[in-house]
Amino acid sequence: MAANARLALAIVLATLLGAHAGDPDITSDFIVPDGVTPNADFFTFKGLKQALWGAPMDATFKVTKASQVEFPALMGQSVSYAVLQFAPGGINPPHTHPRSAELLLVVQGSLEVGLVDSNNTLFPQVLRTGDLFVFPKGLVHFQANKDPRYPALALSAFGSANAGTVSLPKTLFGSGIDKDVLAKSFKTDAQTMDKLVSANTMG
Repeated sequence: MAANARLALAIVLATLLGAHAGDPDITSDFIVPDGVTPNADFFTFKGLKQALWGAPMDATFKVTKASQVEFPALMGQSVSYAVLQFAPGGINPPHTHPRSAELLLVVQGSLEVGLVDSNNTLFPQVLRTGDLFVFPKGLVHFQANKDPRYPALALSAFGSANAGTVSLPKTLFGSGIDKDVLAKSFKTDAQTMDKLVSANTMG
């Protein structure tokens, strides 16, 4: 195959793959699950109220989602939302969203955030109330409330009805990857891996 033909084929494949990278386009105004008759309530979600008004938390970090799972009217709409609650000292550990970028708005307190690009460069930032930060699709990122006294609250918007979340601690240490593989990968010993695996497989 000539070089020009290979290049043309590569461009076509890249275009096709890029066209299907996000939520697929729908051919109707909206998608209605079987057995549901749409009315105004179908397009209304009230599940974020408690999180927005600072309901008591039983953890140092809590996320309340409005994705297509919790809010079926979002199916096919390429949008979703989440409320992130951080207790004093709470963190949202390093993770990725494979199907969407995330736009985070701090609405109470302050957060230290950061993302790591494909060159392994860390982009850290301190956000205060009213600040926005974007985490590009698929890149590792985190958020932390370093304040020892006051909670923080943030809103996250996504360009997918099902952005997905891959938590790195759970994925690496709680998924069943062989401990010897992990120990060699992290250049540590089996006992350290046992502790990390145990911590990420409990509860």
